[in-house]
Amino acid sequence: MNYSTPPSKINQFNFILVLFNLVEYYSSSYILPSTSYNYNKSPLVHMCDHINIDFFSADDHCSIVPANRIDDGMSELEDEPWTMVGKKGNQFILNDRPFYFNGFNTYWLMVFGADVSTRGKVTEVFQEASSVGLSVCRTWAFNDGQWRALQKSPSVYDEDVFKSLDFVVSEAKRNKIRLILSLVNNWSDYGGKPQYLKWGKDAGLNVTSEDDFFTDPTLKTYYKNHVQTVLNRVNTYTNVTYKDDPTIFAWELMNEPRCTSDPSGDKLQAWIQEMAAYVKSIDPNHLLEIGLEGFYGPSTPERAQFNPNSYATQVGTDFVRNHQVFGVDFASVHIYADSW
Repeated sequence: MNYSTPPSKINQFNFILVLFNLVEYYSSSYILPSTSYNYNKSPLVHMCDHINIDFFSADDHCSIVPANRIDDGMSELEDEPWTMVGKKGNQFILNDRPFYFNGFNTYWLMVFGADVSTRGKVTEVFQEASSVGLSVCRTWAFNDGQWRALQKSPSVYDEDVFKSLDFVVSEAKRNKIRLILSLVNNWSDYGGKPQYLKWGKDAGLNVTSEDDFFTDPTLKTYYKNHVQTVLNRVNTYTNVTYKDDPTIFAWELMNEPRCTSDPSGDKLQAWIQEMAAYVKSIDPNHLLEIGLEGFYGPSTPERAQFNPNSYATQVGTDFVRNHQVFGVDFASVHIYADSW
């Protein structure tokens, strides 16, 4: 595994960082826990079914170790109460102990669960993941206005699809897997910003750009209503409200937010601040992340050289500044092996 940015370059900010390799069926994630913008002795854990990346400091090199080297203490957690993962200082915490995990990214679980003929795939994925030591899964808690939509129109939901999401959460718990639930897409897949823009136009709003999603009061209300609906959902399988369910590891504001109409990053920054506060006003207990790809922006111009390309500085995101928002608990980076 190669790193274009060595640890000595990235270990100068202190975030809990999860990196998603979104190419593989079981994708990877990293965690770099911290709190005060100074990476010192931060553990790096790789979410993958084959390898784990060992601890490093700013002066160390990353080393690949077999998955069977994963903390032996994990087995001790099997019989402990199913409680919520939290954060303390520079560490994820579960039952008052550091929590390290391996995991995967599988966005389609809710859609497959909505069809009786494919529902078994959800169970199969969780069973296989659990059997190889994976314990966190990232998936969608949205499907806006398209085929097998969860949200057919603003605040109008398909109960059968919602029950499918309930099933996903229930099956995850049954297999001792926690979920990162993403709440909307930047892209047109599963609706996303383009669908919200279409809804706005259909309602007579004067919106012309997909980036109006971040600034138009009505579109922001559509999003907030979806957040409120999902977080306050009572699971029909477990009778547990989502915002109270330890099965949910974290909420994700948006999959790969970009605001190319404002390279300064101010529009997206304001949206993150508003929506992070809103999520926490409903659910102050679960962890929250933004869902960024991980591009350096205007607040750290000296780091632009470490972006995958020059265009990355023009998409309206700012990795360091964005993750300084109050209420954001950890950072994410998306890695596409064929691109960067």
